[in-house]
Amino acid sequence: TNRLVCMYVRPLRAGRLLDSPRHAARFVSLIPYERVASIGSSGRPEQWNSLHSFLCQKSGDCEDHSLLLCSLLLGFGMNAFVCIGCKKGGVAHTWVMTLAPHGVTTFWDSLTGEKFPHKPVKPDHPAGVPVPRPQHPYHTLGCAFNHHSFYANCQASDSLLVCQMDLNNQSLWKPMSEEAIKSVTGAPGLPAWSSLPPLCGCGIDPILFSNELEIELRSLTSQYRMDNGLTTRWDDNLCYLLTPALAAYELERCVALTSAGNEEFQEAIRWAVPQGHTFKGFPIQFVHRNAHRMFATCLKSPVCADILGCRGDHVRHAVRVKLYPYPEDVCAVWVMFAVQYRSVL
Repeated sequence: TNRLVCMYVRPLRAGRLLDSPRHAARFVSLIPYERVASIGSSGRPEQWNSLHSFLCQKSGDCEDHSLLLCSLLLGFGMNAFVCIGCKKGGVAHTWVMTLAPHGVTTFWDSLTGEKFPHKPVKPDHPAGVPVPRPQHPYHTLGCAFNHHSFYANCQASDSLLVCQMDLNNQSLWKPMSEEAIKSVTGAPGLPAWSSLPPLCGCGIDPILFSNELEIELRSLTSQYRMDNGLTTRWDDNLCYLLTPALAAYELERCVALTSAGNEEFQEAIRWAVPQGHTFKGFPIQFVHRNAHRMFATCLKSPVCADILGCRGDHVRHAVRVKLYPYPEDVCAVWVMFAVQYRSVL
C-alpha cells in the first residue's frame, strides 16, 4: 500500500526507558542495520516499515532507523525531521535533523548515534576566503518531513554546503499544505494502522548475562591457547579493574563524554601492573549475545590475537563483559580482553 511518508512518523514517548534524546539516539543505533535487498533491476526498492514492524524485526535499513529516531526525538519535545538526500559519493541516505528555537541546526545519524552541527556557507561569504569543511558525511538534501509537515528543497543548489534551513522561507523550501497532508493521511481507502504500543523494557538480566558470557569467553580463550600449546592463568583482580573502562566507553558513545572514567582506570592499571611488566587491552562492542561469534570476531583483530596468543614470563589474562540494556531487548555488549606479562629485553 502506498502511503505518504508523514504517516511513518509520530511522536513516541519512551516513558522511563530512555532518559534523554542522546539515549534515544544510542538505542536506535544499536538496532542492527540490514540493507533491504533490491528486487529486479530497478535498483533500490522503496519499501518502508512501520515503527511497530521495525521494532518487531529488530533490524532494518537507514530509513527505518531514521523514522524511529525522529519519532523519539519528537516525543522528547524536539522539532525533528527526517531528511532524505545523499551522502558523499552520491549514495542515497536518510538521517534526522533537529531545529532549535535560536536557529541552530543539528544532524543526527540514526545508524551511529552521532550528532553533527550544520553550518552552511552564508550567501555573503567573502570571495577568496576558505570555506570550512562540513563535519557531517551528508552531501545533498532533497526534502525533510515529520508527522505533520513536508518540505521540498527549492534552493538553487541542494548541496548542504550552501543549504539554508529556514523552513519558513518559502523561497527556499516549498511546503505541502497541512490540509493536503491531512487529506492523504486520513484517506478512507487506506487500511488503518493500529496505534503504536509503548516501548517494552529489556527482559534480559544484565548482571547474570554478563557473568555467563564472561565464563564462556574464558573457556574459549583457554581452549584456544591450549590448542596452541599454551596454558592460561587468569587474574581476577585485573578482570575487575577493566570495568571502569567499559563504563567509560559506553558513556562516550551515549553522551559523547570522551574522558569520563578513563583517568581512574589508567591509574588503577598502573598500580596493578608490576614494574617491568607490560599491559595490553582490547575493547570491542557487540549488538548480539553469541560468545562464539564474539570470539571469532576478536581473533580477526591483530591486537586481540596478540593478546590471546601472548607468550612470555608471568603471563596473566583478563576478560570483562558488561551488558548495557535498552528497550525492546536491545543491548550494547562491551567486551575487553587484556593481558599483563613481564617484558623481556
